[in-house]
Amino acid sequence: MPRADFYLIDKPRFREQPLLLVCELAKKALAARQPTLILARDHEQAHELDELLWAFDDDAMIPHQLAGDDDDDETAVLIVPPGVDTADRPLLINLRDACPGGRYQRVLEVVAADPAARDGSRARWREYQRLGFELHKNDM
Repeated sequence: MPRADFYLIDKPRFREQPLLLVCELAKKALAARQPTLILARDHEQAHELDELLWAFDDDAMIPHQLAGDDDDDETAVLIVPPGVDTADRPLLINLRDACPGGRYQRVLEVVAADPAARDGSRARWREYQRLGFELHKNDM
């Protein structure tokens, strides 16, 4: 059964910079040897995340790149802006407003602290529920 984990941001560190939580989740995925796709909301967010993954932790080296290169299959963490097609992976971090298509075993939803983001996450929760996902909520 596929699984969806919702990470609801609450801590000040993540409130100020929600993409830090995405970096932490990518770091955990790498440690677990899970090839990961990060579905960015737009090209600007994809580039911001690309920069942040290099800088957020001096002790962590997370192999990553923006999707669309020939060596996408070899890179542990792939940042996917809208309009770029990639092969499915078992783990997906979704930063978009809609539930992702494709085949994956687990999706991580990072939900910002503002009320509008919470409303969108409720709609996605119901959609995953309808699709038969095992659902989990984590306050961060």
